[in-house]
Amino acid sequence: MKRVLVTGASGMLGSQLLLDAPVGCVVVGTDLRPDAPVHVPGVDLAEPAAVRALFEAHGPFDAVLHCAAWTAVDLAEEKVAEARRANATACEVLASACARAGARLVAVSTDFVFDGSATSPYAHDAPTSPVSVYGLTKLEGEQAILRLHGGGSAIARTQWLYGPRGRHFPGTMLALAKDKKQLKVVDDQIGSPTSTLELSPALWDLARSRETGVFHAACEGEASWFEFACETFHLAGVSGLEVSPCTTAEFPRPARRPAYSTLDCSRLAKLRGKPMAHWRDALARYIKET
Repeated sequence: MKRVLVTGASGMLGSQLLLDAPVGCVVVGTDLRPDAPVHVPGVDLAEPAAVRALFEAHGPFDAVLHCAAWTAVDLAEEKVAEARRANATACEVLASACARAGARLVAVSTDFVFDGSATSPYAHDAPTSPVSVYGLTKLEGEQAILRLHGGGSAIARTQWLYGPRGRHFPGTMLALAKDKKQLKVVDDQIGSPTSTLELSPALWDLARSRETGVFHAACEGEASWFEFACETFHLAGVSGLEVSPCTTAEFPRPARRPAYSTLDCSRLAKLRGKPMAHWRDALARYIKET
């Protein structure tokens, strides 16, 4: 790959992809945020003309890593049209543009495409059944990509993401620990905490490959949010804080969350020749390096 476009390039994952770009690869980053420190600010990916102009002015691209998305899960319940435009329409426009240009497309998706009723990790080809607007619009984006550019694209579903930049769960927990003596954390939602430090290299491997279809891309192992919080505090050396488990029902939110959404990432591990790190090891690396 000589030239790659990264969307959502100022975000938690996109910014890590820029840092991890292979030697000799020219990366063009774009983001809608007006203050984003990227190469091409202000591109509306749901507008075909804008995307066409982007490809003409800054391409040709060998691949596109699509990280941009509407990620405000609860707000999506009332801003349905906006969430659909960002998560579904943009995927449709990008897939069409990549198909015309002969560019590979790797799009980041989510465990929220599942309803959470499983009791063992979801395979990449497990039936989908989202229970939130966010999950539904992300699934619509997946479907558009596979319909319009299935022979040249890959979907990478991930979950519980955190990293050196952006807002995320470990950062929130450590900030709260500075002012609180007691915290309650949900213990009845299970998934795999995933570091961008692990996910980014995996996405670059996927971009370099010719494999198509759906891949699950998350750290190994599983935990509840309560376990995730406790391990974060332990690794960060936080003391004098009482952390108690609670149920999802005690903290109702507008959007439903999958109760169990661990992902079976064996297909990606086979492609790469190795799995991503266990979530505890990945978290330890994150705490040490940041």
